Amino acid sequence: MIPAIVVFLYLAAVLYIGIFAFRRARGREEAEDYFLASRSLGPFVFLFSLFGTNMTAFAILGSSGHAFSNGIVTFGLMASASGLVIPLTIFLIGTRVWALGKKYGFMTPVQMFRDRWECTHIGTVIFVVQAAMLVPYIIIGIMGGGTTLSTISGGTVPFWFGGAIVAMVVMSYVFFGGMRGTAWVNTFQTILFLCFGAIALIVIGYGMGGFRSAAQAMQGAPALAPLLTRERISPYYFFSYTFIPLSAIAFPHILIFCLTARKITQFRKTVIFYPICILAIWLPCVFLGVMANNRANDIPQIKDKQEARRVLATQGRTMEPEQRDQLRDQAAGDDVIMLLLQRYAPLWLAGLLGAGIMAAVMASDSQILALSTMFTEDVFAFYGGKTRFGESVQVQTGRIFIILITLFAYIVALQAPETIFELAIQYAFSGFASLSPLLIGALFWRGSTKWGALAVTVWTASAVVAVAVFQSVVPAPAPGPATVLWSVGGTEVLARTPGGTAVFGFMPVVPMVLVSALLMIVVSLATRKPAASTIAKYFGGDRS
Repeated sequence: MIPAIVVFLYLAAVLYIGIFAFRRARGREEAEDYFLASRSLGPFVFLFSLFGTNMTAFAILGSSGHAFSNGIVTFGLMASASGLVIPLTIFLIGTRVWALGKKYGFMTPVQMFRDRWECTHIGTVIFVVQAAMLVPYIIIGIMGGGTTLSTISGGTVPFWFGGAIVAMVVMSYVFFGGMRGTAWVNTFQTILFLCFGAIALIVIGYGMGGFRSAAQAMQGAPALAPLLTRERISPYYFFSYTFIPLSAIAFPHILIFCLTARKITQFRKTVIFYPICILAIWLPCVFLGVMANNRANDIPQIKDKQEARRVLATQGRTMEPEQRDQLRDQAAGDDVIMLLLQRYAPLWLAGLLGAGIMAAVMASDSQILALSTMFTEDVFAFYGGKTRFGESVQVQTGRIFIILITLFAYIVALQAPETIFELAIQYAFSGFASLSPLLIGALFWRGSTKWGALAVTVWTASAVVAVAVFQSVVPAPAPGPATVLWSVGGTEVLARTPGGTAVFGFMPVVPMVLVSALLMIVVSLATRKPAASTIAKYFGGDRS
């Protein structure tokens, strides 16, 4: 329990930081101060809080678990594309959103969409879809917290209790501290997991006898050598992952964080240092996930995972779906970094490194606050609640919403069947990547209309639901070739893969984004544009 106790002490420190931010802002119940920290974050806090809010359990536990099963290619799938696409979108879109928010007082993306396209209830539809797709991200954080505390305590702390502790701590400091508390906690956590990620790499590498010898041993083992190549990921799937980072700037919590910067010049350093931070996080996590495969003789749990994978690959096609799902859960690698820490780090250091991992896991705080901000601004205030009851009641309503959404996410997290990586890619990332044409159309195309925006939103919601229903009806096959359900002239149109769904060999995110872009163009061209004054407000001039 020593490592777990260290993690609990860390959670207490995080809770204090959030409450300290509340005490500093006590007596100030303005909505802009609570939800946006009065647009006053400095360059250091802005950079680390913006990066930290995007590096959740997906980046630490999800990436290492995916690398454990699929190999070093995981780094190429996510980190390489993200290091280029995310800073580029922050520079091109984030700065423009900041400028418009500063000028017109926007606090949420939906407020901007309503003003840009002169729409009312369509904005509410966008809010509902964004909120529904943000919940999986919050679930990921709770799952990661439960996994971390359960593994680092050797099972003494059960998954459900670990998840509950993380949910309570996050809910508490978001409830009291608002955006200021969330930003300070995210800054502290980002520094922590950046430093401890490097320490974990060094300590575990030393305990394993050096990564060079471990990699050479894997290269000489026929069963493990493919993990050092791109063999387990098809070229179509690899290409599909270049669409995933488009989701980052479409995430409401990222856009809302863009509104908190004190000056627009702060985006320059963010764009420069963001790829470096991605490298510092993803490289050790992916590498440790891959190297864990070489330690089956030292760590019984890893040997059990490898045996489950072997049984799935050889006998999975003849098993009942329930038995296959049970083996798949056993083979999942979301906890491999924690297992390596247990085996190769001293107890006190394992606790500190576990706290660093917990820091990334708890980045779901920004998503919870973003949902609260959106609800109070886009629903409560928009439909007259702020006018009737005042800003103080608006803030209290946001706090109540924080409690409700956290409880809901916790209940769902206890039932979530997917691994952290699969849950994020299939639902949260793919859905928001499909919504990215909303931002591009609103900010860079005069001809975009509210009906084009509605078409994109409805299509995205329908596609995400269709993928979820399809994967619940058609069981995932065992590792190996996909199960083809629809083909035309020898071309695979729709297939169920071990990790999700394939459409013409691509992940669903590819057709989702392309169809969204096409709908925005076609529907906008066929429908009425906003007033010339509105277009001039965003683009200058008086052209319609």
